[in-house]
Amino acid sequence: MAKEKVVLAYSGGLDTTAIIPWLKETYNYEVVCCCIDVGQGNELDGLDERAKLSGATKLYIEDVVDEFCDDYVVPCVQANSVYENKYLLGTSMARPVIAKRLVEIARKENAVAICHGATGKGNDQVRFELAIKSLAPDLKIIAPWREWKLQSRDDEIKYCEDHGIHLPFSEDNSYSRDRNLWHISHEGLELEDPALAPNYDHLLVLGVSPEKAPDEAEQVSITFEKGVPTAVNGKAMKVSDIVRTLNEMGGRHGIGIVDIVENRVVGMKSRGVYETPGGTILLEAHQQLEELILDKDTMAVKKQMGVNFADVVYSGKWFTPLREALQAFVEKTQEYVTGEVKFKLYKGNIIKQGTTSPYSLYNESIASFTTGDMYDHHDAEGFINLFGLSLKVRALKRLEVEKNNK
Repeated sequence: MAKEKVVLAYSGGLDTTAIIPWLKETYNYEVVCCCIDVGQGNELDGLDERAKLSGATKLYIEDVVDEFCDDYVVPCVQANSVYENKYLLGTSMARPVIAKRLVEIARKENAVAICHGATGKGNDQVRFELAIKSLAPDLKIIAPWREWKLQSRDDEIKYCEDHGIHLPFSEDNSYSRDRNLWHISHEGLELEDPALAPNYDHLLVLGVSPEKAPDEAEQVSITFEKGVPTAVNGKAMKVSDIVRTLNEMGGRHGIGIVDIVENRVVGMKSRGVYETPGGTILLEAHQQLEELILDKDTMAVKKQMGVNFADVVYSGKWFTPLREALQAFVEKTQEYVTGEVKFKLYKGNIIKQGTTSPYSLYNESIASFTTGDMYDHHDAEGFINLFGLSLKVRALKRLEVEKNNK
């Protein structure tokens, strides 16, 4: 009788390598590894051999970079979504597309369970499991860090060796990182103490600190159509290539480095450093374009919607009616967000150099200090009288009461 299958979200690191024999020993499952490529780069090298050596029967490497950018990154950019004023949702946006593909592979393999290597303290366990529950409520979810007795990296290495897996894992003196096309996050080492400054010379991967950026600024322009980026410096590109291009530019100039103590979904605070060079440029460009196009009331409501959207994504609630409804509102606001934004990059700064749009609501004849046909200065008097009527009535009433009490 064939064994039941489990699909393991596999990275090739020590944790997910140790999980393979653990799943076979604990559940007697056939283990199908699945690595979802959201832009990790050379982290995917050599995974097939490592997975087979560790006891997996099969490894899928699934490229979802374009889907990630088009269907997950773009909605967050259109919403101007930033969690707690700083975090551009790099890991948060990637988890639902990873979970979605894990479910698709599980269905293809007729698996009965999906396993992930997220810890019991982090956000990712919530994000993975909410997504899986939403898409495949019948599948069992296994989280070894909430079950096994292994407590440390040394425990995991010994466990692997005891099961005939001799791989070049050693004591880890590096940061805990998560990388995709949008960003890279860093946790651990000196970052665990909020009183210490990050060691940027040791830490940064995608770029340099502002102090080490070139002394000469770089000019950049981004074109949008209906809130979707379509070109950089006049060259048409798909969204993923735009992010790659802006990552190179932004990294070169020390753009998008964030040091934050954030509130995790599970209730604790955690400190991390995020590098999001291209995303920071893209979000700033989109906001600059919306300044010209959206009316005051729509902009005010959309700003709050962006905060709500960020909270939903951060909390792992992508596959929910609320996210769909928020996104529908945002997409309606993007109908006329078309135009070009120009700026220069200089030592960590994004400096505005001009914005144009055929749908701009900026009217020079109205905004100018010179009186034009569409605005008569005398009209302001009546407006102020009506706008301040309630204030005047309140003040008059207070004077009347004070006079009567004398």
